[in-house]
Amino acid sequence: MSASMTMSPLLSSVIIILLFLAAVSAAARPENRQAAALFVFGDSVFDAGTNNFINTTADFRANFAPYGETFFKYPTGRFGDGRLIPDFIAEFARLPLIPPYLQPGKFRLAGGVNFASGGAGALVETYQGYVVSLEAQTRQFEKLVKQLERASGVESAQKTLADAVYMISIGANDYLFPLSSNSTAFQSQSHEEYVEMVVGNTAKAIKRIHKKGGRKFGLLKMPPLGCLPLTRAMAVSNSAGGCLEEIYGIVKLHNQVALPKALKKLEKKLDGFKYSVFDFYTSTLELINNPSKYGFKEGKTACCGSGRYRGNNSCGGKRGEMEYELCNHPSEYVFFDSTHATERAYRHLAELMWSGSPPITGPYNMESLFKLA
Repeated sequence: MSASMTMSPLLSSVIIILLFLAAVSAAARPENRQAAALFVFGDSVFDAGTNNFINTTADFRANFAPYGETFFKYPTGRFGDGRLIPDFIAEFARLPLIPPYLQPGKFRLAGGVNFASGGAGALVETYQGYVVSLEAQTRQFEKLVKQLERASGVESAQKTLADAVYMISIGANDYLFPLSSNSTAFQSQSHEEYVEMVVGNTAKAIKRIHKKGGRKFGLLKMPPLGCLPLTRAMAVSNSAGGCLEEIYGIVKLHNQVALPKALKKLEKKLDGFKYSVFDFYTSTLELINNPSKYGFKEGKTACCGSGRYRGNNSCGGKRGEMEYELCNHPSEYVFFDSTHATERAYRHLAELMWSGSPPITGPYNMESLFKLA
């Protein structure tokens, strides 16, 4: 070998060091770090199939056609024609689809776990006996933490839990339940007291998750509950397509008073507590009122259902013998059934939750939460 092709030991060492530093730098870049896990709590807006695995009725399940027809091509138990907000958040965070905690099979953390149950409320009494309440979901999480500590060791488990993001969608069923049942909740106490109970129980769940190591939380405000196909159909005078006014004040109390107040208290009391709140109300109402602006053709009537606005909870063949109508193109509709959005609408909302800014999403957005150390 000629002298010109012989590498000196010094040069060799320098190159090795430079290659090592480059590798360390690449590993440290955000895009090369292992993605934080995602834990999901709440109701049917987030339920990825939990209710498939509990003893409940068809009213609280979506494991039959036409649910799931757009993306999965079969019913997964998600209340919609395809993916939900947590599915898109997982995709944006480069995580796999987050499986239901109760899904049979050997326990694996993977990218996180979904505890959400369709029909669940912050109040245990909401559809009690038919769903997994937020309190019960929190107990399931505490059990999972013990499993994780046994599987990977306490130190590793605590790092996973501290890095993880926790999404919560809860409260809508607590406010809709008294309207669709014989409950006297709204008569036996003031709206302020009732909302305080709902938000108070949500705060308790956050404290319990925080106690186990959770630090980063993503929450949704209430959607415009009076403007769903379900509640429009319930309105006595609705010839002009108006919303159900009875529930407007309760939603306003939740979104503008009780929830912000509770989050500020938690921020002061809980070490390292960071949060993102998505204005589900304003963003959904914008789609309802201006569907064509976002590429939709219909913002008030559901794709699947029966009756006025297809607002009867009759989408699918396993909810009694009631016949239902089904649109040809769900992507043209904001709502898939009487209370749940289409996959296309959920993608739009998830994008706002992921990368939006105040006043729609703040003080952090979900992308920022995932990047926080």
